[in-house]
Amino acid sequence: MSVDVKYQTSAKATGSGRNGFAGLENGQLSATMASPKDLGGSGLGHNPEEFFAIGYAACYLGAMRFAAGAEKLGSVPDDATVTATVGIGPRSDGGFGLAVTLKVSLPGVERPVAEKIIERGHFICPYSNATRGNIEVKTELL
Repeated sequence: MSVDVKYQTSAKATGSGRNGFAGLENGQLSATMASPKDLGGSGLGHNPEEFFAIGYAACYLGAMRFAAGAEKLGSVPDDATVTATVGIGPRSDGGFGLAVTLKVSLPGVERPVAEKIIERGHFICPYSNATRGNIEVKTELL
């Protein structure tokens, strides 16, 4: 599979990775990084899972809006939300892995239509495409 890249960005991490500093090379976003207390860190900073959750939630909401319009499934209401919860832990075969839950709220959208929008959003969303078959992603329609 090839990708016709239309946009790209770069970020740099320094320090020890999970404990250090990371930011976009254009200077528009930067953060002190710190392992969460649950993983033995100080928790006095941000971690990669937080940024992954933010990115996935925003991207998936956009993908659902795109799918609804492009496939004439109706509209996604202005007050729609996606809450992405990202977990990290050891994998049974070694290393660490991620698990994601996407909680979707589509107020006023009939359940069968909402389920179709959620399904098509997964097909379109680049985060969903990148993680498919690699990590467990669950969706919940609220």
